[in-house]
Amino acid sequence: MSDHFDSRETRDPQARERELLLRLPLLIASALRAPGWRRHLGSIDPMSVGSRAALSRLPLLRKSALIGLQAAAPPLAQLVPGPVSDFGRVFASPGPIHEAEGRHDDCWRSARGLFAGGLRAGDLVLNTFSYHLTPGGFIVDAGARALGCTVIPAGPGNTEQQVALLAHLKPCAYCGTPDFLKILLAAAERAGVGNPLRKAVVSGAAFSPSLQAEFRARGIDAYQIYATADLGLVAYDTPARAGLVVAEDVLLEIVRPGTGEPVPEAEVGEVVVTSFDHDRPWIRLALGDLSAIVPGPSPCGRTNVRIRGWLGRADQTTKVKGMFVRPEQIAELLGRHPQVARARLVVSRANDVDVLTLRVEAQSAPGLEAALAESLRSITKLGGQIEVLGRGALPNDGKVIEDTRPVA
Repeated sequence: MSDHFDSRETRDPQARERELLLRLPLLIASALRAPGWRRHLGSIDPMSVGSRAALSRLPLLRKSALIGLQAAAPPLAQLVPGPVSDFGRVFASPGPIHEAEGRHDDCWRSARGLFAGGLRAGDLVLNTFSYHLTPGGFIVDAGARALGCTVIPAGPGNTEQQVALLAHLKPCAYCGTPDFLKILLAAAERAGVGNPLRKAVVSGAAFSPSLQAEFRARGIDAYQIYATADLGLVAYDTPARAGLVVAEDVLLEIVRPGTGEPVPEAEVGEVVVTSFDHDRPWIRLALGDLSAIVPGPSPCGRTNVRIRGWLGRADQTTKVKGMFVRPEQIAELLGRHPQVARARLVVSRANDVDVLTLRVEAQSAPGLEAALAESLRSITKLGGQIEVLGRGALPNDGKVIEDTRPVA
């Protein structure tokens, strides 16, 4: 039995990159058939976008902006080339943000991630992701059935009924959040029901090493996938347990929060995805999640880029003395001072007053602190202290604004 879903997973990385970049102009041309993408991207020649550098010059589309865009041009912000009737389903996730599901098999591409998590043809899968209004249940359902699995469409909650399902149908695999799996196993134990589950693919919540170990002690080999309701599978865990492998047909960037500028390899930044689906094109969709590239190839043999998984949220906007301070403003400050490698604005509290401290990685030079203080005041309309630090002094966690004020 193959350890890989298909041969695309183990191909030469440069060949994969060439193929993606050759397909990129065609994707953009397809997207430009939609009025929403024409408004967002402006007047561009798709054939001019054939490299990562050219792609990085296109504007980000922030997932958080979809609520307003869809409200202004319902139901899908005119970001799909065809009518809603072209799709098999339309969903309404919290926000609300509406998503569309294509009519082709495994249109969310989740089968690849489920395969890496151990699901195989003939498995009976208890799927506890929601089928109500949101696409989570359908994303997993479509991939599992494409693998030849039989799916129990359980959805979340109804714990007692699901314990009865474990006892009666004895599924070997679970899909859902790790939190609900823990609840389900505890409820089954209290009810005296044996645990038939041996495999699990989880998503939607943090999956700590301690929780992995707890499931392993109960005889369950559990893996995580990283997927979103907008574009489906982004990356997935493998038996190597060495980062999440980016899915095929996805071009992933890690950018500095508040900008569209790619960060150096291994530096934490915001996840940005371009997805090669001409029915639902996504070009530089900024997901708001923080992650980082894991250098080098995966020990599992898959050759695509790997990321460290979810490392927090990129939206670090905070209010100081009644004024909002945003990551984009720190990016503007960096643009004014190219000698500064990285910067972090720390918001603290002293004597019942908000205090700003701008910490930067730069070589100390005459007048630098004064110039930075002037830029900080000019951009944020707030004064602050300046601390010049050496290279590598700031934590590599993607934060450009750190709010240390006590909650209460």
